[in-house]
Formats: sequence, structure tokens, C-alpha cells
Amino acid sequence: MKEVSNKLSFAQMEEEILNFWRQKDIFQKSIDERPKDKPFSFYDGPPFATGLPHYGHLLAGTIKDVIPRYKTMRGFRVERRFGWDTHGLPVEFEVEQSLGLNGRHEIENFGEGNFNEECRSIVLRYTGEWRETVERMARWVDFDNDYKTMDIDFMESVWWVFKQLWEKGLIYEGVKVVPYSWRVSTPLSNFEANLNYKEIQDPSVTLRFKINGEENLYFLAWTTTPWTLPANMGLCAGSKLTYCKIRDKKSGDCYLLTKNRIESNFDDGSYEVLTEMKGSELKGMTYEPLFDFAKAKVDTTNAWSVQLDDYVTDESGTGIVHLACFGEDDVRIFQRENISIFDPVDDEGNFMDYMEFIAGMNIKDADKSIVKRLKEEHKMFRHETAQHSYPFCWRTDTPLIYKPISTWFVNVEAIKDRMVAHNKTVHWVPGHIRDGRFGKWLDNARDWAISRNRFWGTPLPVWKSEDGDVWCFGSVSELEEASGEKITDLHKHFVDPLVIEKNGKTYRRVPEVLDCWFESGSMPYAQEHYPFENKERFEANFPADFICEGLDQTRGWFYTLAVLGSALFDTPAFNNCVVNGLILAEDGKKMSKRLKNYPDPNEMLNKYGADAVRLYMLNSPAVRGEDLRFTEKGLVETTRQQLLPLWNALVFLSTYAKIDGWDPSPENLSVKNSNPLDRWILSRLHKLIAEVQKEMDGYDLNRSVAPFVGFIDLLTNWYIRRSRRRFWKAGQGHDKREAYATLYTVLFEFSKLIAPFIPYIADGIFRTLRHDTDHQSVHLAFFPEANSAKRDLDLEKRMDLVLSTVTMGRALRAKHQLKIRQPLPKIFLVTRDPEAKNVLEELSELISDELNIKEVVITQDEEQLVNLSAKANFKTLGRKLGKKMKIAAQLISGLDFENIRTLQNGKNIILKMGEETLELTPEDILIQRQEKEGLLVETDNLLTVALDTELSENLIQEGFAREFINKVQNMRKDMDLEVMDRILISYQSSAKLNTALDAFSDFICKETLANRLQPQGTLDGTEWDLNGESCKIKVELNL
Repeated sequence: MKEVSNKLSFAQMEEEILNFWRQKDIFQKSIDERPKDKPFSFYDGPPFATGLPHYGHLLAGTIKDVIPRYKTMRGFRVERRFGWDTHGLPVEFEVEQSLGLNGRHEIENFGEGNFNEECRSIVLRYTGEWRETVERMARWVDFDNDYKTMDIDFMESVWWVFKQLWEKGLIYEGVKVVPYSWRVSTPLSNFEANLNYKEIQDPSVTLRFKINGEENLYFLAWTTTPWTLPANMGLCAGSKLTYCKIRDKKSGDCYLLTKNRIESNFDDGSYEVLTEMKGSELKGMTYEPLFDFAKAKVDTTNAWSVQLDDYVTDESGTGIVHLACFGEDDVRIFQRENISIFDPVDDEGNFMDYMEFIAGMNIKDADKSIVKRLKEEHKMFRHETAQHSYPFCWRTDTPLIYKPISTWFVNVEAIKDRMVAHNKTVHWVPGHIRDGRFGKWLDNARDWAISRNRFWGTPLPVWKSEDGDVWCFGSVSELEEASGEKITDLHKHFVDPLVIEKNGKTYRRVPEVLDCWFESGSMPYAQEHYPFENKERFEANFPADFICEGLDQTRGWFYTLAVLGSALFDTPAFNNCVVNGLILAEDGKKMSKRLKNYPDPNEMLNKYGADAVRLYMLNSPAVRGEDLRFTEKGLVETTRQQLLPLWNALVFLSTYAKIDGWDPSPENLSVKNSNPLDRWILSRLHKLIAEVQKEMDGYDLNRSVAPFVGFIDLLTNWYIRRSRRRFWKAGQGHDKREAYATLYTVLFEFSKLIAPFIPYIADGIFRTLRHDTDHQSVHLAFFPEANSAKRDLDLEKRMDLVLSTVTMGRALRAKHQLKIRQPLPKIFLVTRDPEAKNVLEELSELISDELNIKEVVITQDEEQLVNLSAKANFKTLGRKLGKKMKIAAQLISGLDFENIRTLQNGKNIILKMGEETLELTPEDILIQRQEKEGLLVETDNLLTVALDTELSENLIQEGFAREFINKVQNMRKDMDLEVMDRILISYQSSAKLNTALDAFSDFICKETLANRLQPQGTLDGTEWDLNGESCKIKVELNL
């Protein structure tokens, strides 16, 4: 067994262990040593490599590491490959900015091929930094055989996926209103539109639409998007809503709006109601257009009239909705009523040249000009500002619009029922995601817009002739055969020039590329180049046993995997899914590079180590799918409360084993366990193993981590603290050898249990304790198996009572600022449970020693500690007594001790209420306790603990002596002395302190290994405060 130091930098130790893993190829060995016929499959969602990893990546990456490590230790062969998302808007937008290009036309002028090659050149810019950070986080994943969505093999499989959907009739082209990012001139999917909502302020305008053929009569309609008004082609009312014609008393103008919205738009007394009508009566009424730009561009025969639809409500606005082509419901009504679609906004979000006073203006910039014109023409009824939530482009951070676009769709609605059914078979963690966030998203799933009017992506494998005939390709060989060309790259600038002649028709590729989410949803197939290669391997490992990403992916990657799995194979794409929450800055806001509101991840790794970062995140709400506010303080506490105590337990064992010459030989480890502390910690260890194994088999990391974190506290703050003197005493008696064997066994087995979670410290402990015949690394070992024969449930229960007693005693000391080093005369333990009384008597020495108390008094009677009183339990009595409750409550509060004691003993009592009697049960009262003077009392259901705080002169002196010992021990540490080094102590203090230290000099010398304790008149030593008395102390090594 190696010797270890308590002067440890975790970060430095981790670097050394990481180098060991690399040199000995431990990761690969962990795979190779497991049988091929016992695979566990895992899919890794591909990140973009155009930015550096952030805490969200580190959290998901940690979970993606914990489960495969655990499954490996359970005997599975877990191959895991890293992947890169190399296409799409994030890459294009960055290249646009770096080249100073602004919009689609400038890219086309620059050259699509040039632009795509620029994209290719930057997508892997940060792969080196990613690999370094991921490996430093102790995540084991294969970077050497990673997949990239821009590789021809990957893209060919994506084409195969597309063609499979095509042949099933699940792909179609159509005009729909879709989320549209004008900054990059492309439609987005509905789930992309949900990724980046922001609270913003917009103009809130209510307009006057002049009704044809009526004098001074107007419809009122409201919108927060004034820029859509030049495209207005109709109004819509709710057929079942009640509308009123009212007259404004001041202006004499008349207005039509819903009855329920009058008070929101007019002051009380400023109007009179003329008539009331149903919305159905408004159908077909016409009005003067606010703007007539449409007349010169489209057929306006059916425009500018009132339509009816049930989507209109009277919960906001005026109950009359303005219709333009920028809303799904609007276009649905246009198509139903044969109203022309008039879209005056170009691909880049600017108004067309024919739009006169707003020509060439960006839609949002045009709001002010439009509002100004409407005011000038007296068409504005009210202009305010509204704060509301609005979708922004997830990559460019510019506001989205909804725009009618001819685009390609996956007919999700055709397979939605199958997706919902498959989702019921998936095990989600947290469980509420299945029917909650993800399930509801599936219930409302709409057809998926999968084409993008962009450049850098997998091109749609569709060629079209001028008469609309369509040809879809599903492989490179199909395209080569049709074109007669050798294909070496499937990107747009390579395949667009391929013109195909067939049956007298000329086919050219449609211009769009696929949504990059379609590619990431295809990764189970494309990473294996399925079905062109690895057919057996893929089919043996699909669906995935496990995937993991953040909560935001319920509407992203999880969804696209589910769509394609159901569409291709009528199956879920994964069986188990762990969903982590989001990591926010300390102030609860989103982490922002610009705001610098979070600590740099690499700095934290270098300062505290990866285990601290991993354990902090794993032992947090984030693994329950909730948000974590990340703080450096959290890393400090994790290190101080868990990692350091655990490492110090190993230091303690190795230090005293060296002193005593103890080694973990089979003979020394086979010693019989008779000490109850040893049997208890071993019993708790096997309880822990069973608990963690059960929760990990259910993928519940939260319920796996919390128990082992609690065990660290039991091991270090109870077992080792209570066993220290067993190691300190001279000789090699049975009890000492038993303590060594127990602590060694617990640490060795515990290192295997924590290996998936905190892999560095686990291997540090394991490699310190391992025999030559053991595995090289804990990560090649098997997960420990719980042994029910090692459990002692009765002992666990008894020790739990003692721990509860000690916890209450410590709490009392802390609450009343009584240092643990100040001995107290008595502790009273009151319980009416005979079994608990026996346990406390048997283990009273542990309690007195731990709480530094001279005498433990165990009794059934509380009256010497507290004054008892009773209070009515309104929960049980309220239903019985009703109005008489008040009288009963007064009587109960006056119950004497004898009646309270009767109820405590589980018997009923009779209470006189005037002429009536009331039978009270023990459940009908709540017992209140008021501590007597000089006593501090804490109570729970089973036990009352009271401390006697009256200090004798002897106890005060012992308190001084213990404080003195503490300061000397701290000075020994600062001097870096060996555990067994003898010392000389000199001190200068008050007469009061001198008396105390003289009285306890033998005790002080024994505890500090001092050969001499000597007072001095003057001394050049370290000054300390000992319970309010000043003392200078000097410690020297006794050479």
C-alpha cells in the first residue's frame, strides 16, 4: 500500500492520473476487456465546433460519461464515438461576419463554392480545445474515430434517410407560413423558433378600418406588428362572439368591437351602446384598405372584407383580428376564402421597391414610418407600447417573422400517433418529461419544415424538370449512374452543376439544403454509414440503450431522433433518455460571454479539478432536469465537504498503516469483525452498494449520487472520528487490526462505487490500495456487488438513533454557541420507547465522547427538563366539533400534567364541556415543550435531548486545556511535522490559564505528543485567544 500526502492539489493529481490513463491506454482496455456479445449502445448528440465548450456541455458530457463507465463496470462493452455538427446556420453566420458579407445576394456574388469552402475551413477550428477539455473532464469518448456531418459517408446516409421518407410518401413540397430568419434568408422549423424567446417592447396599435357605405363607422382591430399592416387583406371576427356598435360621445364616430373589450378601449361614460349583434352578422362586410399596394400586384376581388373563424377570441385586443400573410391562421383563411396572398417583404426582411415610403426598409425599422403615416391619415385609434415574449433567431439573435414560403416538409402528422405510442415505451429521467414537456410537444407536433434556403449543408437529393417531374436520389451510386459523373463530394457547389437528361427532359437540383437538425436526427444511421456499411452492427445496436442532452433538446435532437426512428423503422430511436437541466449564472440569468457573469470553465478545472466540477453538477438540481445556478462557492464547498474528507480518510489509513507496519495481506484482511462500529460501517457500505446499483440501473443519477455523498460524511465524520483512538493506541491488538481491515475494505470497495462519478479520486484511492494482482485501474474493475449477509439492519437502526442523538446535541451546541471543545456536565436523553432506551444505554459512551459530555442520563420522564402543555389539533378536532372548537381549545390548553401524561401513554381522556363530555384521543392534541432554566432542549418524535450548561470550575479549566490542544495541533500541521514526532511546548498566559493548563498538563502532553509543557514569563510565540484569555504558544521539535 502506497503512502499518500494530505498536501494535495486535486488538479495536479488529476493531470498525473490522466497521463497514466493515456500511457496505459486504459479507456481502450476498458472496452476490449468486455465481451463483444454484451454491447451497450450510446448515441452522442453532435455539438458545433465553432465555439468552445461551456458548462452546459460539461454537464451533459459528465452524464454521458457516468452511465457508460457504470455499464462498463457492470460487464457491458460500451463503445462511444464523438461527433461534430459541421453544417448549418451557426457556421454560415460566423463566416458571413468574418468575410463582411451581408445577406444572401452578397454570398452569391462572392460565390457559393468559395463561401462553402470558407465554411469547411472553420468548422473544426476548436476540435483540439474541445478534445482537451472533454478529456480533462475525465470523459472517455473516441475522438480518433469521430463522425462529422460534412463527411461524404455521413451525407450519403442522410440522403438514404430522405429517400426512405420520400418513398413512404412522407416528404412533400408546399407553401406554408413558417418561422423565418430574414437575417440569413431562410425558414426555420417550429422547434427552432422555440429555442430563443425574449421579452421585448413593441408598438401596440389599434386601427380604425372605415366601413364601406357607412358614415363615420369603423371596425377596430389591434396588432403589435405595425409592419404587417401594409399587407392587410382582411379582418376576422368570431362567429359566436357578441359585438357592439358604440358611439364615441366626444367625436361622434361609431365603432364595432366585441362587447367584452369595450371597457378596455373606452373610458366609462365616454360612449353609448347603439346595437348588439353576433359575429356571424359581420360576415362579408367590406372596408377601405389602410394601404392599397396590393391592388397593383395581386387580384383583390375578395380582399378587404370580414371573415369568420373560431380562433378569434375576446381575451385581448378588440375581438377583431387583422389578416395578413404573416400568420398561419391568416393564410389558412385566405386559402379557404380564395383571397390572394400579398407578401411585400423580400428574402432579407426588407420591403419591396414598389412599397413607396417604406421601400427597401427592414420590417422592424419600418414600424415608425407606418405608424406615422397612419396617424397622419387619422386611421390610428390608439398607439401604445406593449411588452411581450417574442421569438428570435437562435443563431443570429434577430427577431423572427412568420412568412409564407415554398418549402419541403416531413409529414409528421401522418406518423404522430406512432411517435406518441413509441414515446410511451421510452424510460425518461426525470419521468415527468415523457408525458409532460416531450409528450405535449408530440401531441401538438406539426409537419416539419426541413429545407433551408442556405448554402452549407446536405443538399436535398431532389432534381426537378421544368414541367415539375421530380427525381429523388438515395445514394452516391444512384447519382453517379444518372449523371455519368464521378461523385467525390455531396455539397451544393459540387452537385448543383450536375444536370441530368432523361426521357427528353432536363433535371436540375432544387436549390435548398437540409435543416442541420435533420442531419443530427439521422446520426444513428449516418455515423455507421448505414445501410452502405456496418449493417449488422447498426441493427444490433438500434435503438440506442441510452442518450442524454439538456432540457432544450426535448424540442430539438430528441424530437428529430423520434421523428426519423418512427418514420424509418416504426420504433423509438432510444430506450433510455436522461434530461439535464440548464446551467445558469449565479444571478439566475443565462450565462453570457459578453456579460462575463460566470467563472471560466478551464480556470475552474485548473483550480479545483474535474472531480469537483463533476460532483458539484451531479449533486445538484441539474440532474433532475432543473436549473442550477453555477457558483465558484459550490466548487469550494464540494471540495471541502466531500473530496477533501474522503482523501483525508485515505491519508489517515496510509499514515497509521506505515507507522504500524500494517499491510493489506489476506491474513490481515480476514480478521473477524466484532467491533460494532466496524460491523455498522460495513453494513452501511453494502446498503449503499445496493442502493446505488438500483438507482443507476434506473438511470437516476440524482438518487445515486446523494447516498454516496452522505456515506462520505458517515465514514469520515462518524466512523473514523469514533475509531481514531483505536488506530492511535500502541501495539497490534485484535481491535486495531480489525479497524485497519475495515477501513481498508471500505475505501477499496468505495473507490469502485464512486468510479463512474468522480473517476480521478476513485482511481487515486484504488491505485494506492491495490495489490499487484488487482486491475491496473479502478476503471477496469467491476462494480461492487452488495452482500446481504454483511447487512445488520438492527445495528443500523440502533446507530441511526445514536447519530440522531448526536446531531441534535451538536445542533443545540451550535445554536447556543457552545464550542464542542467545552465539556458539559450532563446530557439528558428522554424517550418513552423501551427499545430506544436500551440502545442509548448500550451506546452511551459513544454519545458522551462525541458530544464531550461527562454524564449521560437516560430517562422516560420529561418533567425535570421541560414544562409540558397541550394545544388542540385543529386538523382532527375541527371536523368533529365545528363551532364548539373554540371552547374545546381553551379547555385543552389548560390540561394538567397528569392528563397530558395519560395521552402520552396512548390512552384517551374525557373532557367536560359544560353539560357535554368530549373524549380526547392522543391524536387530538399537540404536546408543547418549554425548556426549564439552565437547560437547552431539542426534541423530535422519538427523543428529547437536553444539555445541562452549568459549568464547574473544573469543566472551565478542561475547556481551556482542550482549546490549547487544538491550537498546538494546528501549529504541528503548519510545521509539517510527522504524526509521531515528539515536541516541546512553551507558553505565556494569564494566571487563570496557567492554573488550568497546569491542572491538565498530563492530558495536554499525551494528546499533543509533548515531552515538555512549560510556562514562561515572556515568550516570542504565536498569540491565540483561548475562550477569551490571551495565550502565546511556541512549539519546537524535540530532536
